[in-house]
Amino acid sequence: MEASFRWVLLTAVAPVAWGANYYVTREFLPADRPLWGAALRALPAGLLLFALRPRRPRGAWWWRTAVLGLLNTAGFFVLLYIASQSLATSVASTVMAASPLAMLLLAWVLTAARPARAHLLGALVGLAGVGLMLLTRSDPVSLPGLAASAAAMLVSSLGYVLAARWREGADVLATTAWQLLAGGLVLLPLAAVFEGPPAVPVGRELAAFGYVAVVATALAFAAWFVGLRRLPAGTVGLLGLLNPLTGVLLGTVVAGERLGPPQFAGLLLVLAGVALGRPRGGAEGGSGGGSGGAPEGVPEGVPESRPGGCPLGRVAAAGVAGGGGSGTGDGGGSRGRSAGGDPEWHRCLRELPCVHQKLVTRCGSDR
Repeated sequence: MEASFRWVLLTAVAPVAWGANYYVTREFLPADRPLWGAALRALPAGLLLFALRPRRPRGAWWWRTAVLGLLNTAGFFVLLYIASQSLATSVASTVMAASPLAMLLLAWVLTAARPARAHLLGALVGLAGVGLMLLTRSDPVSLPGLAASAAAMLVSSLGYVLAARWREGADVLATTAWQLLAGGLVLLPLAAVFEGPPAVPVGRELAAFGYVAVVATALAFAAWFVGLRRLPAGTVGLLGLLNPLTGVLLGTVVAGERLGPPQFAGLLLVLAGVALGRPRGGAEGGSGGGSGGAPEGVPEGVPESRPGGCPLGRVAAAGVAGGGGSGTGDGGGSRGRSAGGDPEWHRCLRELPCVHQKLVTRCGSDR
């Protein structure tokens, strides 16, 4: 019991760090440098994760990493930076907390497979909460900020769809490192052309850049992956609710943002919707507690296949939700059709919302 509590505390570092990322970005980082802000978040974090798992991509994963890095790092980090700068911290964290619910509806559209009744109810409740949060505010909500949030959800969703198709032969932590590096390298020339040379950060700005790169990205990813190996997926999913709670708490207590009863009711509806949609029972994909000797291409502690489960049960996050949005396949498992006759990538898509909830707020964040 004591050991499990320690793993819970360690895993909780990730959603708390991602929730605080909204506040740090808005209060301490330059509002007019989203490209440099995203690049300086991605590259140091990628180098740190590569130091932890110094493995190179193999075969098709060279170009897959480049594509996913473009979506889940370059595109997502820039859009998340804009949303964090344009929206109040409490609003940005609440809106992005609904990303697993948006993923649920997207998977429904793409696969024509109706989600479970509880998951559909969770999506409707959560989206109603976002609407209540936005429509009852006395101060106007930035439309560019909302557009950036919506685009971030769309970009990360596409990344997860591709990850569902490209699931074989990937080491989660190493592939996440390479996605961060690839996305950061794409951003460097764009930042230099459109935003000019970078200003040398000093003081609080330097500390803020250190926080988003080291704590909210590298450390958060590492802690989240450890939690996915050691704890039940449902537990990790509930810990993900600390993400929006941290953002709202910092926004209201530290940044002085005002939330009335309707806004708090909207936040509670979002949290209730995410909790309703989280994986439970057999859908959780195991209880962690990894052991050594995993097959090549399968992260240690992840079963190569399991009845009724998608091989993406350990996709790299995150997403989203102030964290990262690195969607990578975990490898292993057989190809073709599942036991029920469904194309396996259709089954993976149906499970994407639960994968997303495990990793980003994640039902388990965006990401």
